[in-house]
Amino acid sequence: MMSDESPRPSIPPPGEVTALLMELNDGDDRVLDRIYPLVLEQLKRIARNHLRKERVGHTLNTTALVHESYLSLVGTDPGPCRSRSHFFAIASRAMRHLLIDHARRRSAEKRGGGIEPVTLEPRMAISESEPLEMVALADAMDRLGQLDPRLERVVECKVFGGMTAEEIGEALEVSTRTVERDWARARAYLYRDLAQ
Repeated sequence: MMSDESPRPSIPPPGEVTALLMELNDGDDRVLDRIYPLVLEQLKRIARNHLRKERVGHTLNTTALVHESYLSLVGTDPGPCRSRSHFFAIASRAMRHLLIDHARRRSAEKRGGGIEPVTLEPRMAISESEPLEMVALADAMDRLGQLDPRLERVVECKVFGGMTAEEIGEALEVSTRTVERDWARARAYLYRDLAQ
């Protein structure tokens, strides 16, 4: 009996993507065309996570954000990708920067006003009900990154990338316990910074 449902996309084994990333690190740019279909669904999940924090009616949709971030990764040299998790952390950062640039351009067009607020999810534990502007959050994250770049990357991976502590630990090459401590420190810093 045949099903009317289309088959769900298969998720490639993590080793396959990592092996292709190693080929890319060795200078074989031809593997980019093979990597993209393997990581597309995960990139869409990360993009949806980013866009959930944006205003309704944002001009970038999930597909556009995935394509623009992938093109920015291909067009620049983000450095070697150590693993699948590391690749997704880099992709999440590219998406966040695209959204920040978009918000800043929009703000400049309106001469500094009219930026729509975004509400941070309760799991972030910075503020459960108070809306924050994307640019204010970006500036706070930049200040956090100047203080401790790893803390900024932990926040990017957890909040914007939707990664687990284990995935973040793998991407940043630290223990899960270190990620949990960094997350607590980063939350406290951002809470204080944004409260001012």
